[in-house]
Amino acid sequence: MQAIEKFAPVIGRILLALIFVMSGFSKITGWEGTAGYMASKGMPMVTLFLIGAIVLEIGGGLSLIAGFKARWGALALIVFTIPATLIFHNFWALEGGEAFTQQIMFMKNLAMMGGLLMVMAFGAGPLSIDARSGGR
Repeated sequence: MQAIEKFAPVIGRILLALIFVMSGFSKITGWEGTAGYMASKGMPMVTLFLIGAIVLEIGGGLSLIAGFKARWGALALIVFTIPATLIFHNFWALEGGEAFTQQIMFMKNLAMMGGLLMVMAFGAGPLSIDARSGGR
């Protein structure tokens, strides 16, 4: 059981963070397409919100991976995920296959927020910068 308690938190943080880090970098490399998609959803100030999304996803994701200020990184990712989920995965406003796909994406985001809440509640775990520096 000691191995699980030692290694599961770091593996969990990495797995949870990967989607955010990869998504943040894909926003950089696909700036025009992402900005166009955001505009098509009626978002105002697209450039500002796109920059904010990149900073929160990459910054929060790297914070989780390293276990450095992981509780704050998890909070940043929750702050990003709530509006992103409501704006981009509004399955209730769609029909057919698209509604089903967006409902799955909505539920995936809820699950990710659950994992992020676990990091906020219990910290980064023993294999983290937070643990080495005496932080929780």
